Amino acid sequence: MGAEEKLKEMGLVLPEMATPAGAYVPAKRTGNLVYVAGQLPLRDGKLVCEGTVGRNVSVDEAYDGARQCGLNILAVLKQQAGSLDNIAQLVRVEGFVASAEGFTDQAKVINGASELFAEVLGEAGSHARFAVGAIELPLGASVEIAAIAELK
Repeated sequence: MGAEEKLKEMGLVLPEMATPAGAYVPAKRTGNLVYVAGQLPLRDGKLVCEGTVGRNVSVDEAYDGARQCGLNILAVLKQQAGSLDNIAQLVRVEGFVASAEGFTDQAKVINGASELFAEVLGEAGSHARFAVGAIELPLGASVEIAAIAELK
């Protein structure tokens, strides 16, 4: 089963690509690598997860926000690759979590995207990763995720 069929089976629909919030492009391709700009948890142009994890946002809420970031990354990759089945592998996922002082479960939050990639892309969805805390993120988002993928 292809990645896009897997999304349908999961009841998920890729969103429209978000308009960049600054002077950058959603993705940059060099050779077979695509660098996807940081994606916020936007759905229909609105943040679905904003605030600080460990203060006014739970790990579960932020996990869902990271999952939305993952869907947004997949939408960008589909636009770049023509089809999600043209992704040879995710190479690296870079996760940032707006974190309260003392909050150290950033990895659990970014798992929202990592687990989505594994479900949709199978082995091609495995990746190296970092998950770090930040004081604040653009637009007040709780999470922001970027990715690097290799295309076939």
